[in-house]
Amino acid sequence: MRILIATAGSRGDVAPYTGLGAALRRAGYDVAVATTDTFAPMVRDAGLGFRRLPADTRGHAGVRSNREVMRAAAAFTAELGQGFADAVSEGTDLLLLSTTTAPLGWHIGEATGIPSLGVYLQPTAPTGDFPPVVTGARSLGRLGNRTAGRLALRMADRIYAEAVAGLRERLRLPSLSAAAMRARQERAGWPVLHGFGTALVPRPADWRPGLEVVGPWWPHHDAGERLPSELEDFLDAGPRPVLVGFGSMAAGDGERLSELAVRALRRAGLRGILQSGNAGLAAEGDDVLTVGDVPHALLFPRLAAAVHHAGAGTSAATLRAAVPSVAVPVTADQPFWAGRLARIGAAPAPVPFTTLTADGLAGALGRVVGDEAYARAAEKAARHLAAEDGAARVVEAVRRLTRA
Repeated sequence: MRILIATAGSRGDVAPYTGLGAALRRAGYDVAVATTDTFAPMVRDAGLGFRRLPADTRGHAGVRSNREVMRAAAAFTAELGQGFADAVSEGTDLLLLSTTTAPLGWHIGEATGIPSLGVYLQPTAPTGDFPPVVTGARSLGRLGNRTAGRLALRMADRIYAEAVAGLRERLRLPSLSAAAMRARQERAGWPVLHGFGTALVPRPADWRPGLEVVGPWWPHHDAGERLPSELEDFLDAGPRPVLVGFGSMAAGDGERLSELAVRALRRAGLRGILQSGNAGLAAEGDDVLTVGDVPHALLFPRLAAAVHHAGAGTSAATLRAAVPSVAVPVTADQPFWAGRLARIGAAPAPVPFTTLTADGLAGALGRVVGDEAYARAAEKAARHLAAEDGAARVVEAVRRLTRA
C-alpha cells in the first residue's frame, strides 16, 4: 500500500511526520511525504519518498499580527492547492492529511476515491473545554469557547476558499465551498488522530466520535546520530545550560534577540545555548554557544530549561525531556501551547514576544531554574508522555482502514 502523508508549513509542521512516516515504513507500507522543497532533505534522511508541494513559507516567517497571518495563509494555500493533485497522481492508496492540507485533500479524495485519515498536530474541532488555538489561551467559558471555535473554522474556510475553487475546477468537480465540504466531512464522521499528549490537552468529552488524542509522533533521527563535538564539549564543561531558540519565528530580529538573550542569561547566572533558527541567533563567549539544527531528543534532556516560541513540537519535546520552559509565544497557535505549559506547572506565565526584555527574561529564568516545582511538573508530564505512542496508534488505524 502506498501511503502519502501531506503536510506543509514551518519546520514544526513537517518534522513530526518524518517520525510517523518511518513508523509506517517499518510496519511494511510504502510511504512518501508531500511537502515543500525546503524539507526534502529531512524527508529523504528519514528513508521516505518525497513529493513536491509548490508553496514556500520562508517569505512569511516574519509575519506576526493575526491579520498578517491570515493574509499570508491565504496566499500560501492558493499556491499549495495548485500542486496537490500532481503529488497524489504519482500513485497513492491512502492519504494522511495534516491540519494544513486536509481542507484540500478532501476534494482530491472526492475526485479520486482515495480514502483519507486526519493526522493533526493541533486541535481544531470546537469544544467547551478551551478556546480555539488561534485565539490564545484565555477561556471564554464553555459556550463562548464553542462559539469561538465555530467562528475559527469559518475563518479557516475563508482562507482556503480560493485554493478550493481552483482545485475543484482542475479536478473537474462541481462547485462546492470549503465550508460545505467541511460540513460534509463532519457529518460523515471523518476520523482524525491528534498527535499531541493528553498531559497537555486531554480529549474533550464533547468532541464527536472519530476525534481522538493519541499522543505525539516525534521527528525522525538516526539511532547512531550524535551531537556535534563542540556542543558535547560545551555541555560537559559546566552546569546544565539553558537553550534559547525561536524556531521558524522572528526572522530579521536575530541581532536584537541575541543581545537580549545573552544579557538575560548572564543576569540570571546561567550558561546558554542559542539555536540560530530563522531569527539567526548568534553569540560568542565561554558561557554561551551558538548551534544550528540539532535533534531535540538528544539535546533537551541535558538542559536546565528551554526558552522557546511554544510551537506544538517544541513544547512537547521539552516535556518529553522533563525540562521546564520559559515560553515566549509569537503568533498562531503558540499562545495556546504556552498557556498549556503554564497550566500544568511546567512553565511560568508566558512572556509575550512583543513585551520581551532582558530583565523580564532573566526574572523568568531565575524562577524556572530556581523553583524545583517547574522541573517536577515537567517530570510528571514526561512520565505521562512515555505511556503514549502516537505513531503506533496511527499504524493501528491505518491497518484497520486497509482491512475494511
